[in-house]
Amino acid sequence: MFYWVVRQIFSLIFRFLFRWEIAGREHLPSKGGCILCSNHISWWDPPLIGCLTKRIVHFMSKEEMFQIPVFSKIMPLLHAFPVRRNSADRRAIRRALEILKSGEVLGIFPEGTRSRTDELLVPHSGVALIAIKSEVPVVPIAIIGSFKILRQIKVRIGAPITFPEYYGLKNKAEQLEEVAGKIMQEIDRLRKRG
Repeated sequence: MFYWVVRQIFSLIFRFLFRWEIAGREHLPSKGGCILCSNHISWWDPPLIGCLTKRIVHFMSKEEMFQIPVFSKIMPLLHAFPVRRNSADRRAIRRALEILKSGEVLGIFPEGTRSRTDELLVPHSGVALIAIKSEVPVVPIAIIGSFKILRQIKVRIGAPITFPEYYGLKNKAEQLEEVAGKIMQEIDRLRKRG
């Protein structure tokens, strides 16, 4: 209940204050596990991505957020779970795979942190590991804009992509980097389409 109330509030904010324009919503799967992958430019990004679909989106969120008293209570109600950044957090990866195995939606920002410029950052390989291990489609999403009040935010949703050629293999670091790179290339392609 709390999740849906918060989602409705943010939907109104994005519609009226940021005048969001969304293209490609038909690419969002209506059922089954999937990963929503977006570039990361602002703290507004998670609620924005959560408002794109009528399904609950489970987000990986930096562990530090769960150490703030108020957020430590709110984050689980929003179906977020902690991840240790800049490390191979096996607990977070296991949780992500459980979510996907149960047919739910996972939200990930492959860059791992917000970009302070208009440039995309190098993606972490964790997104590739989760995509390969879960064997679910990855939906690339590009957020274009600056989140300034009354300035338009554009959202471009691409067709789901899969990586069957990597399924079942013992994935090496270079393979994970390759898959993560392909995801970011697709996000970049959507950004450039504008």
